[in-house]
Order: sequence, then C-alpha cells, then structure tokens
Amino acid sequence: GLGGADPQLQRFIEVETQKQRFQQLVHQMTELCWEKCMDKPGPKLDSRAETCFVNCVERFIDTSQFILNRLEQTQKSKSAFSESLSD
Repeated sequence: GLGGADPQLQRFIEVETQKQRFQQLVHQMTELCWEKCMDKPGPKLDSRAETCFVNCVERFIDTSQFILNRLEQTQKSKSAFSESLSD
C-alpha cells in the first residue's frame, strides 16, 4: 500500500476508490437492466418494464452483495491461514 503516506491522504484515496467502484457498479447495473427490460423506449414505463427493472436491480444488488461477502470470507480465511503458518 502507501506505507508511510499521510493517513488522511490514504483515507481520501480509499474513499475515492470506493466511490469509483460504486459508480462502475451503477453503470453496469443500468446497462444490464436497460438491455434486459427495455423493448421499446417510450414516453413512460409500462408496468411490465417497471417490474422488470425493479427485479433486475434487486437481483443485481443481491448478486453484488453475495460476491462481496464471498471475497471477504476468502480474504479472512487467507489471512487466518497465513497467520497460522507464522505461529
């Protein structure tokens, strides 16, 4: 990481990185759900398209959350494994 860097600067970079990741997720979700749910763009959403968008966004969020949880678990088990090796 940024070893001896200013902790405030480190925190700022972390926050900005998270914002960027979030924006990428929103962009991916918008693109995916738009492709999946919009047959014919019109002046307003019909109820089928609206339901499709709601379901698509909810599944996208569920999936993203699942992946994050799995990554956290993997990181924890890796660090626990390396700690047990160094004991």
